[in-house]
Amino acid sequence: MLLKKMVFAEYKVKLFKIFLPIMLSQLISQIQMVIDRIFLGRLEVLYMSAIGNATAPVWTTMSFVFSLSMGASILISQSIGARNEKQAREYAASLLVFHNVLPVVLFFFWVFCAPMVYRLMGVSENVMGPCVTYTRFYAPVFLLIGTGAALNVILQSSGNTKPLVVYGIIRSGMNVILDYVMIFGKFGFPAMGIAGAAIATTVSEFIGAIYIFVRVVKSRHLITKPTLNEVRHAKLSLYLKSVKLGIPTASEDFCWNFGNLMLIRILNTINEFAAAIYSIVFTIEVLAVVVIGSIGNGTVTLTSEATGSKDFKLFRSVVKTAYIWSAIVSGFTLVLCLLFPHQVLGWFTKDANIIQTSSIYLALVGINLFSKSLNIIIGNGIRGYGDTRWMFFTQIFGTVFVVSMALLFVIGLHLGIVGVFLAVLADEFVRGIINSIRFSKIRFTD
Repeated sequence: MLLKKMVFAEYKVKLFKIFLPIMLSQLISQIQMVIDRIFLGRLEVLYMSAIGNATAPVWTTMSFVFSLSMGASILISQSIGARNEKQAREYAASLLVFHNVLPVVLFFFWVFCAPMVYRLMGVSENVMGPCVTYTRFYAPVFLLIGTGAALNVILQSSGNTKPLVVYGIIRSGMNVILDYVMIFGKFGFPAMGIAGAAIATTVSEFIGAIYIFVRVVKSRHLITKPTLNEVRHAKLSLYLKSVKLGIPTASEDFCWNFGNLMLIRILNTINEFAAAIYSIVFTIEVLAVVVIGSIGNGTVTLTSEATGSKDFKLFRSVVKTAYIWSAIVSGFTLVLCLLFPHQVLGWFTKDANIIQTSSIYLALVGINLFSKSLNIIIGNGIRGYGDTRWMFFTQIFGTVFVVSMALLFVIGLHLGIVGVFLAVLADEFVRGIINSIRFSKIRFTD
């Protein structure tokens, strides 16, 4: 009994060591994004609407690339669990070499096709200009994300995620400084508004990318880092195998983001400021989601290893612990949203009407976190088991469900912006039940 407790204590420490650096890195990045939006919101409320409209489709394509690497992450972690480090390095090599094709295509797409996308989203003429400007200055970041996703997988699967924290500090620190300089026009620079925000982010991303690349190349303690010879002889077949496994996860993520795009499209039919309110509220939510998502990253790594070693008790214990930690984060966020809504919203805008109107939406988002965290943690457990298709199918259902509910609430019942938030709440709750049932049926076979 004592031995079992020691083993379970070890996995908790390992889970903590994996998720904490990832959380710190991403939290630092998100705080930088929050500051970015605070600067823009105080300069012009309409910029918040532009940011909401611009980042939604851009992140839909960007997150697809990152999510596509999930297949390689699973295969690498399963190889480690099966004590086959050579195979793990070969998967990593294939990801490094072949995961840059799609990002280059997306770079050109966003440079030349951004106006078409925003017209389809129903963006007003007042918001169109800032949207296109932001997107074109931000587009070069796509040239980094293929290699960036591969390096992230190598660091995470090797259990060395501390460099990601330093990376986040460097990138975010530079971004905040450059934001201040370029948005408001300080130290001899012209005031560039939303263009300055995009340029600041792009420059900071390149500086951070240089650091993380050098750090990985020089490190001698990454068990999944491929040798130069393995990179030179990277196998397309291994990359395609990882892509095959990653496509359901990437498609799942794409469906979620596409659903979010449709919600913004519906919001644009209400008024120009509806998307701004949505952007403000979910910017606050994302700080909690970063913490929960980081726990989820640790969950998929450890459940993949448990699957590789056929340890069913460890598999279940990892997921249970991860959700308890996530529920604590959700509870803290809800209390903050209920007790200090005006103070939190006041960071982004001085418009008293928007602050007053958004308070109820902030509370709904806080309540929604419990269901969202359940889907994140259990979903990553299901992925770690090797079943990436299930989450894809439930997300397809979720996308259709949330858009349908939003249309019913906004257009049919005339509930306005609150209808969109209620639709989101219903979607996460229903999918949480469905995913929990699937998880309860997981069994290991020899």
